[in-house]
Amino acid sequence: MFNTPPEPTATSGWRKAPPWPAPAFLSWGASWVLFRYLNSEGWPPVWTLVLAAAVGVLLSVWGNSWWRKLFIAGGFPISFALSLQVLGPGDLPSWMWLLPLAIMLLVYPVNAWSDAPLFPTPAKALLELPTHAPLPVGAKVVDAGCGLGHGLRALRLAYPQAQFFGLEWSVVLRWWCALRLPWARIRRADIWEADWSGYDMVYAFQRPESMPRAVAKAAKQLRPGAYLVSLDFQAHDLVEKARYQAPNGKMVWIYQCPFAYAHD
Repeated sequence: MFNTPPEPTATSGWRKAPPWPAPAFLSWGASWVLFRYLNSEGWPPVWTLVLAAAVGVLLSVWGNSWWRKLFIAGGFPISFALSLQVLGPGDLPSWMWLLPLAIMLLVYPVNAWSDAPLFPTPAKALLELPTHAPLPVGAKVVDAGCGLGHGLRALRLAYPQAQFFGLEWSVVLRWWCALRLPWARIRRADIWEADWSGYDMVYAFQRPESMPRAVAKAAKQLRPGAYLVSLDFQAHDLVEKARYQAPNGKMVWIYQCPFAYAHD
């Protein structure tokens, strides 16, 4: 699934960011609320737009990467411009500011905020996997948090004779991924509640913070010989079976059950 650098942990006060994508929700909502209020009070249109957009710029400090800052700051201007295209320059209905939030919630359901946001697995990042983690014909490979399916496509390039599965909580992303990848079985599921025991390989492109949880689940459910593969983020509690640097520079970490622990 899509990913980003870890959230900052040393901030304090109002600058400490809530879990993503809450900063985008709060920023967009606050901008629209202020816009509606100033507009109802008869403020000049230019000032209502400027001040509403300034809220997003101010709250963009919650973004810990350039694209998140841009996403937070640009949400209101973009949604306002789109609303003009749809509704025209007349008075905007009071529900309009909720529209981008509703769309965002469909893509990022609340209970998935602790998991990785959208960020694609590079197409050739997993080509070297079979050298380190050979699988038999018909092996079952799952992408835990498959997003739009980039990880599954990369896995298929590496293991063309495997069976592929995807777990995705977002209704929108699950539907879109299934449409894009008819050769994979995509189902809507919470990756932390789903059973991993039937798979020969679990691929995870998550957050550094969620790796200990993935390790604990894999250690409990994967059968001996099955693999846990992580793109970019190391499971620090484990001794890897292998690792390699993908063409784009990202590290691929390979762990095999039963796991060897670093502290043993």
